[in-house]
Amino acid sequence: MIYSTTHEESYQGRLALLEAGQTGDTLYEASVIPSYTSGRGDMNLEEYFARTGYKGSLEKQDLETLTDIFQHHIRAVPFENLSIHCGEKITLDLEHVYNKIVRRKRGGWCMENNQLLGWVLKHLGYDTSFLGAYVFNPHQNAYASIMTHLIVKVVIDGKAYIVDGGFGVSYQMWQPMELVSGKDQPQAPGVFRFTEKNAIWYLEKMRRKQYIPNQNFSNSDLLEKKECRKVYMFSLEPRTVEDFSFQCTYLQTSPDSLFTKKSICTLQTTDGFRALIGWTLTETTYNYKENMDLVEFVTVQDEEVEKTLKEKFDITLDRKLVPINIKGFYTI
Repeated sequence: MIYSTTHEESYQGRLALLEAGQTGDTLYEASVIPSYTSGRGDMNLEEYFARTGYKGSLEKQDLETLTDIFQHHIRAVPFENLSIHCGEKITLDLEHVYNKIVRRKRGGWCMENNQLLGWVLKHLGYDTSFLGAYVFNPHQNAYASIMTHLIVKVVIDGKAYIVDGGFGVSYQMWQPMELVSGKDQPQAPGVFRFTEKNAIWYLEKMRRKQYIPNQNFSNSDLLEKKECRKVYMFSLEPRTVEDFSFQCTYLQTSPDSLFTKKSICTLQTTDGFRALIGWTLTETTYNYKENMDLVEFVTVQDEEVEKTLKEKFDITLDRKLVPINIKGFYTI
């Protein structure tokens, strides 16, 4: 889509009003639209949207705008834990997250991606709050005992939606999901569904069949074997970023953590997603044939990792990555 000069001027003007706390005829109090600063300049929406490539409407806090902003984010910002495997520390400080994702053009895990998304949406005037989820472990056939997954709840015209830009691979939703129990919600990645029982909400996903051209990988432990997969559970109790402080440290230091066992980088595309898990590069095309996804595998050599990260994920690391892929419960 080509944007005219008039559109660009309107867009820039809207951003300026938002930064000033004023939109249209409504003047927002400073407490409603917070201001964050960092050593390298103010955090601002214009810089974030330049990072994601979003140039759409900022006039309405509606579902269509939310979906467009969300899809630009997941197709520009990878879900990745590479900091753990190149000698960097992951922190929950929003300024640090902003600089990492927006200015250094990196990705992050749920506590980074969804925290930044939450800030953007709140800055735009959406009714948002954080929730905490417990991820399902298929090997143990149980949900985690520790709340490790941060998600965003957004309320629009009295309807609640879950916005989660921090799960990656085929379990990454492409659209905000209406928080309603028992309703199939078809999306490009497959069919998602929430169910609620005793005030606990459960997310599950139904996938298509998979076609793997390289049969050397047909039995890869990265492939999900079940057609219906539990993803996570959560309550509607509001959470803060500080509620995840222990988890942030645990996940990047414990030898029992999935994230210390695998170097992960995944990015959604216009027709699927790509992922680099250790040295294994996969590219998935959704609905390649009727009710079938194409999953292509290739093994990347050590000397090709840096080039692959740049060409496939637009990531350039400041430090050398040490790839790792110890067998675990992670599937794409």
